[in-house]
Formats: sequence, C-alpha cells, structure tokens
Amino acid sequence: MKIDNVPLDLLLPNMLSATVETLKIFFYTLIFSIPLGFVVALMRGSRFKIISVPTRIYQLIFRGTPLMLQLFFFMYGPYYIFGASFDRFLACILAFVINYAAYFGEIFRGGIGAIPKGQYEAAKVLGYTKFQTFMRIILPQVVKHVIPATGNELMTLVKDTSLAQVIAVNELFDVATGAGSKYFSTIPIIVAAIFYLVMNTVVELVFKLIEKKLDYYRS
Repeated sequence: MKIDNVPLDLLLPNMLSATVETLKIFFYTLIFSIPLGFVVALMRGSRFKIISVPTRIYQLIFRGTPLMLQLFFFMYGPYYIFGASFDRFLACILAFVINYAAYFGEIFRGGIGAIPKGQYEAAKVLGYTKFQTFMRIILPQVVKHVIPATGNELMTLVKDTSLAQVIAVNELFDVATGAGSKYFSTIPIIVAAIFYLVMNTVVELVFKLIEKKLDYYRS
C-alpha cells in the first residue's frame, strides 16, 4: 500500500522497530531519573551548603542549557577529556537521566515544601522517627502533589526522545526524517506525529488513573 509514493508496508515496520528504541529511552529515563530526582530534591533542601550549593549549580546547568548540547557533551566530551567515549545509546541515556533528574528534583522539592510543618511536629510528638515520618506521612502526600507536574514532564520526555537523533541513535523521529528525505514526502513525519500522540495519550491516561487512585489524599 502506498500513500504519496511512500510504501507503508515497508515504512511502518521500520517505524515500529524505531519506536521500540524510543520507548527504551523513555523507560530507562523514567526508571533512573525519578529516584535520582528525589535524591536531588533532598540534597537541594539540605541545611548544609556543601551539599545544597553544588546541587543548585547542577540544576542550573542542566535546566539552563539545551538537552541537545548535553547529548553532544556525553557523546563526545569523554573522548576529549579522558580519551574514551561512551556507546551512543549509553551516552543518550546518561544525558536524559541527568537532565530529567534536575527537573524532577525541582518538582519534588516543591512537593515536599508544600507539606505543612505542623505535620512534622505532630509526627514527632507521636514518636515517629524522621525516616518514619517521611516514608509514612510525608511521601504519600508528596506523590499526590507532584503527580500532575510529573505527568506533564513525562509527556515532554516522550517528545524529547526525538533529540536522540543528533547523536545518531536510531529512534522514531530519525527513521521518519530519513524516510521523508528518501521518498520526498511528509507522510513519514505525519505517521511519526501519530505515534508520538498515541504514546502521550497513554501517558496521560496512566497519570489520570494514578491521580484517581490517590484521590483519598486530599490537601
């Protein structure tokens, strides 16, 4: 089957295969950047400047510079600094994880800061340790607060995976642009847009479900 001289029977399998790479970038980033984001949030909130100040600088750098430049840095920087370089896919994951952890750290810091101080004091009176207070009382409420912002950030992540093409990672948008150039058509780009829309629709539905499940944590 052809549309605008584009053989869809050849294009779609290639795009589905590239979508697997896109999903790998998404899930690896999700798995590693969210826990790292919590660590960043706690370090940013530390009363010790030797911890909080470097964390602020890290967040400023990775939130204040384009992800595309960070991808180039992790791909080519180690070679010029250490004389060795990362595998392309590993460099891509490192850039995404460290970049998104900086954003998640700020989201989680806001969620932690939204919890009234009185809850910490009440937990102390009841004999909870700091760890118990955070895990049993604070964390569930923080999760409730940050779900909308986290969902929005993950929808952005789905779209940002297209940037991996700048270091020649064979993801969805790379295949679409290559096919568009080969067949002199915008059809592959349109198909890619539909793929991204479907993935983001799934992300939105999942987070709507999570919000509904956590609705009993009311502010």
